[in-house]
Amino acid sequence: MRVIGKRLKGDEGEISLIPENLDDLWHLKYIVEPGDLVFSHTKRSLEGATDKIRPEKGEKKVVRLGIRVEKVEFHRFSNRLRIHGKIETGVDEGSYHTLNIEPGKDLAIIKERWRPEQIKRIEDAVKASKRARITIVVLEEGEAEIGVLREYGVEPFSSIRTGYGKGMGSQRHDFFREVYEHLNQLESDYIILAGPGFAKDDFYRFLREKYPEIAGRVLVETTSAGGRRGFVEVIKRGAVGRIGEEVRLSLEAEVVEKILSEISKDGMAVYGLEDVMKAHSYGAIDVLAIVDEFLREQREVHDIDGLMLEVERNGGKVVVLSNEFEPGKQIMGLGGIAGLLRFRIS
Repeated sequence: MRVIGKRLKGDEGEISLIPENLDDLWHLKYIVEPGDLVFSHTKRSLEGATDKIRPEKGEKKVVRLGIRVEKVEFHRFSNRLRIHGKIETGVDEGSYHTLNIEPGKDLAIIKERWRPEQIKRIEDAVKASKRARITIVVLEEGEAEIGVLREYGVEPFSSIRTGYGKGMGSQRHDFFREVYEHLNQLESDYIILAGPGFAKDDFYRFLREKYPEIAGRVLVETTSAGGRRGFVEVIKRGAVGRIGEEVRLSLEAEVVEKILSEISKDGMAVYGLEDVMKAHSYGAIDVLAIVDEFLREQREVHDIDGLMLEVERNGGKVVVLSNEFEPGKQIMGLGGIAGLLRFRIS
């Protein structure tokens, strides 16, 4: 994410941004909200325009519109964010339009109130643009799952399946080469190669022999699970952290694992809004974990922003979890909000 302009007076004002990748579009999903005024360039048939600038029938012109936001949709697989609302500034004012925001397209967001976690999310996205690009491969005999580490989780890139029996060296070699060809399509600073058994080690030796330029960027990790479950285990084991990147997912997985462990033994954790608010009333929340989707839906209804600020003022920590990744989904299943306690409460 690049910030290209900022005009704020207190909590109110405008921030202009350029999203640079899919992660940034995901961040914007939780920054842009109904009621905001968003400006960007778009193509539109100028229904209400004068004859001098009216295009030929069916032709659209590039214009800059200001949309009063009513709905925001993140389309991961089409690599865009759709912002829908009524036109307030530009042409055809009063009509409805959808801005399609893609990487590299600038937009300006005007809010009556910028919330602290929205400003922090922008700052985190700017920092994330300087982090390494990480690919995770979970490999077993004849099976491989390849995913790209995003801010919101591990995005599956490809699945490879083939069958071969014992002693089928040539087919195994072909399988390794196919995995390499998929990896070679991605721009990766680091590759985490994981999985149960010895197939991953043999594949690493294959890379060192055939493609040493890639092997030098590989970190080998043993997991008990294969397939996409291996993605979660890689994060939980801290392999990403050992690469030296401060990736938020490692923290998410660690916090959620502690919460689930404490819940399983009826220990120092609470979940669900009612119990979290009760624990907060005693000043007992040490770490507040809240899912981004829950935050988006409930912030106004239950003053979740006030809760987060008070937890931090009391010396606690707030972790916002991604609903796109397994740790966030687990907390969403517990009501969307949970907390680790400083002391036990009745």
